[in-house]
Amino acid sequence: EFVMGDIQNKEKLIEVIANTDVVYNFAALADIDQALENPESTVITNILGNVNVMEACRVNKVGRFIYASTIYVYSGEGGFYRCSKQASEAYVQEYQKTHGLDYTILRYGSLYGPRADQTNGIYCIIESALHDGFVSYKGDIGSMREYIHVSDAAKASVKILNDDFKNKSIVLTGQEPMKVVDMLHMLSEILGFPTSTVQFAEDKNIGHYIRTPYSYQPKLDRKYIPPMHVDLGQGLLQLIDILQDKIKSDK
Repeated sequence: EFVMGDIQNKEKLIEVIANTDVVYNFAALADIDQALENPESTVITNILGNVNVMEACRVNKVGRFIYASTIYVYSGEGGFYRCSKQASEAYVQEYQKTHGLDYTILRYGSLYGPRADQTNGIYCIIESALHDGFVSYKGDIGSMREYIHVSDAAKASVKILNDDFKNKSIVLTGQEPMKVVDMLHMLSEILGFPTSTVQFAEDKNIGHYIRTPYSYQPKLDRKYIPPMHVDLGQGLLQLIDILQDKIKSDK
């Protein structure tokens, strides 16, 4: 059964999710470039929308909530898309602590395969190649990816319903890292194009990682202690005086 709806419609979510054992949330603004251009829409869809779905799960006492996240959550890249997924993961974990809503977080890598659209990297490369007669890519020539076929990701997304994966975060990527340029030459050979026609346009590709999505970014916070400060006792007396004056003025 297919129900067309909006994850901002809380009442409809509660109605549709009723009598459900497991809920997967794949609804998101998932294109990094679109998210960079639309930070507010990214928050509304990816964070608030996800909270709406979890709230409907809580109301209906759903057994397991499956959240589609990304390997970008521990990256220095990913822009507002990564920010929204980090925040949503925190909400997912807090819902489990506060409301007992069990979850599994799935951090997807570079997906490809049927039913992709123009927000998918490999889809765009193949579509362009079939139209132009040569394979091209815009990005860093050192880029590497761990491509995973959508059918493999789908099967894994069901396997994780096992209790072993309850309240865990799972990374779903391909078996081996591969240079994007090697994939381009493979694609060129499959299409019967001369490999010499592969075109690699150097571009910073803002928001996208090059070799790994993971980034160690310790932030050293500094504490400032004023050389002159208000004594705690004096500060409390000040607040007491303010509140007493307020009480008198309210009478």
